[in-house]
Amino acid sequence: MRVVITIQHPGHVHFFRHPIAELEARGHDVHVFARESDVAIALLEAYDIDHEVLAGESDSLLSLAAVQATYESRLLARARRVDPDVITAIGGVAAAHVASVLRTKSVVFYDTEHATLITKLAYPFADVICTPSCYRDDLGAKQVRYPGYHELAYLHPDRFDPDPSVLESVGLDGDDEFAVVRLSSWEASHDVGHGGLSDPRAVVDRLEDAGLEVLLTAEGRPPADLESAQFSTPPDRLHDLLAHANLVVSEGATTATEAAVLGTPAVYANPLSLGYTAELESEYGLLFECTDENRQERTLESIDSILERDEETWDRRRTRMLDDRIDVTSFVVDRLERHARHRPIERPLTADSHYR
Repeated sequence: MRVVITIQHPGHVHFFRHPIAELEARGHDVHVFARESDVAIALLEAYDIDHEVLAGESDSLLSLAAVQATYESRLLARARRVDPDVITAIGGVAAAHVASVLRTKSVVFYDTEHATLITKLAYPFADVICTPSCYRDDLGAKQVRYPGYHELAYLHPDRFDPDPSVLESVGLDGDDEFAVVRLSSWEASHDVGHGGLSDPRAVVDRLEDAGLEVLLTAEGRPPADLESAQFSTPPDRLHDLLAHANLVVSEGATTATEAAVLGTPAVYANPLSLGYTAELESEYGLLFECTDENRQERTLESIDSILERDEETWDRRRTRMLDDRIDVTSFVVDRLERHARHRPIERPLTADSHYR
């Protein structure tokens, strides 16, 4: 089987990292094509994933359209040469378009209900759309639901074992209690018109007053009064850090969810609720959604509530969540093999072939 995988975001690298290894181990031919976006290329290189970069980054919605057009045209040319049995992606705009032109199969994975631009451009052309079971929209016959989250493709305990040596790299040791705070840039197409914390400084102060070291990571430049809290670590080591943190506060859903599935309680400060963030709160209590207009105050209250509980609370909740959810990598590989275009079996020509 020949597989084309498209990468347009750092999270896509994490999601497909283990499926790529599993597919190659099964003897499949995997081709990875990428667009520069934040640290996506750095992650592909860190994980030693063979790839080709087809387009650069965009810095606005207008430039995104031009970059996307370049990316799709180049992907089409590469895919023609590969002649894939299946093309897959997260979101899958380029993947679904190219697959439809080549009359091959496309399998799209997605979990973000409010990213309507992507869904309008990708879903009508996709053959299969795989979503978590908690995805709020009904997509009809194309939709395949699974009991998991994207983050369990790379953070399921069968796939990930946190490395404590990351603590030393950020100036901490095993006895230090600390929190990670993640600020978003709010420049993504689905973030336009939204915002998270109104006063990040107050959040940092609340955490420090509770005796926690604060490590800040920001998309773009952080507020000037918080630059001293910013840390640096290789992008492939961030999950090690989240796993060892006492608490995570994030304006981004992915970082909050990554922490939650690792058993680190997370506060998600963002006006956009998602099916998976809501489920991690309502079903498992591993994530605290702060999505209304009072999310700054609710974030501070959630921090206090988390700090009142002991570590065993989060361990129990994570165990229950993992009992209900699957190793998503296995699901991804199964779906790609199941939905790939089936070619006629090619038998070698022999002297008596015309009798068969």
